[in-house]
Amino acid sequence: MNEFPLRTAEQLGSMLQSFRRKAGMTQSEVAIRLGITQQTLSALERNAKKVSADRLLALLSILGVELVMRKTNESSPPKPSSGQDW
Repeated sequence: MNEFPLRTAEQLGSMLQSFRRKAGMTQSEVAIRLGITQQTLSALERNAKKVSADRLLALLSILGVELVMRKTNESSPPKPSSGQDW
């Protein structure tokens, strides 16, 4: 199983784009299945920082990707970047 650790919000858009391309799908195809415009999907792939959890999970499902969360081996938890509500 291939794992792709996501450590910053800035990485999310390009990872989603990579998974879409690997799935052999165009932005238009994914957008139609997701119920959004191609322009909205393009914007999401450029800047996915504010994508809702519902939309992200739906997109991952379309792309055949699952979200796995696991505790890291770090001695102290990472601090959230400014602007995030925890």
